[in-house]
Amino acid sequence: MGYCGLDFGTSNSTLGIVDVRDGQEPHARLLPLEGEETTLPSALFFDFAAKREEFGRAAIQIYAEGADGRLMRSLKSVLGTDLIDMETQLDRRRISFRDVLKTLLREIKRRAEDQAGRPLTQVVHGRPVHFVDGDDAADQRAETALAEIARDIGYTDVSFQFEPIAAALDYERQVNAEEIALIADIGGGTSDFSIVRIGPERRRVADRGQDILASTGVRIGGTDFDRLLSLHGVMPHLGYQSRMKRAGLLAPNSYFNDLATWSKINFLYAPKVMAELRQVLRESARPELIERLIQVVEEHLGHRVAMTVERTKIRLSATAAQPGGTDLVVEIPFDFIERGLVMPFTVPGFAAATTPLTDGIAGMIRKALADSGLTRDRIDAVFLTGGSTLLPNVRASILRELPDARVVEGDKFGSVGLGLTLEAMRRYG
Repeated sequence: MGYCGLDFGTSNSTLGIVDVRDGQEPHARLLPLEGEETTLPSALFFDFAAKREEFGRAAIQIYAEGADGRLMRSLKSVLGTDLIDMETQLDRRRISFRDVLKTLLREIKRRAEDQAGRPLTQVVHGRPVHFVDGDDAADQRAETALAEIARDIGYTDVSFQFEPIAAALDYERQVNAEEIALIADIGGGTSDFSIVRIGPERRRVADRGQDILASTGVRIGGTDFDRLLSLHGVMPHLGYQSRMKRAGLLAPNSYFNDLATWSKINFLYAPKVMAELRQVLRESARPELIERLIQVVEEHLGHRVAMTVERTKIRLSATAAQPGGTDLVVEIPFDFIERGLVMPFTVPGFAAATTPLTDGIAGMIRKALADSGLTRDRIDAVFLTGGSTLLPNVRASILRELPDARVVEGDKFGSVGLGLTLEAMRRYG
């Protein structure tokens, strides 16, 4: 029984197995991957002094404590891009992003096998509906790369299932009658939607292809909300959209976009970039702002900025749920950049900055309905999974499209992994 379901996520990963005991129904469960936690943040830290890797929460913690090394997160986003086979600098050596992914996924497999007490050789990997929007060839390259990595780290049988379909399989276990559900799976890197016919009798059917009425997705996730929140609320304090001495010119956008994007932060830590930034400083009409940007890059504070933005997003979401929360100003200290530096954020400001993302999510739901041939009144339930469904403006954009559907809260970080495990049992059990 060496099969498992693996949800490798942009922000968090889970892995599940099935326990089979005599006289009992098979039981799918997620394995603890870090202490008692079944989620492992998809992060690793290369510790230059100790010459070892740290993973998950431990990786983020050691980075936050100021250890000398390199933190890498949101690695799933390199799949389907040219970055996958590019190399990046680690102290005195270079390593490809493919090998970085192998390092992380091999560690997840090792920890899972320790918990399961047996080798795991067959895996159903989760995948978004689209790794890459509008590029079928790049999408196939992403799946192929992930399959090759899985085989390289020791899985002999590798197959894939769409993440929203996996979430539907988990949800189906709790329904008592047939219904049509829209599964909304919005994670760190992608938003996926499937319209699925589910029910207690359908669980016994081996081929569920006819029950998948539509499946759509877009490369929008929690890290995109972080990026736009950073560009809207943080980067102007570092010189974003600031004027240059030459009339009509603004500071180049590329540095700020890279600093606001998890997977690109490390590209700023290069001598060539620092030379360019000093030239921008000389030509800037707001040199005090560009000096802050140079300090962030020079002292490798980019990931600390990104983590502060991520925490701010979560705090704004909690503030929105409070009575009168939309009128409050949330002030976030950035003392690690400059003593006394405080940046204000508001719930309406966050919603306005991320409107293009929520509009994209709403558009995907409308596309799923069109593809299924159903009107929105035919949808019985909306099943919400993925951490980004906790964002109030994301939930609102979904529920505006389906106002009459029953809202079902899934396990935000576990439903996909459990569904993939159920699929692994069907395929390999």
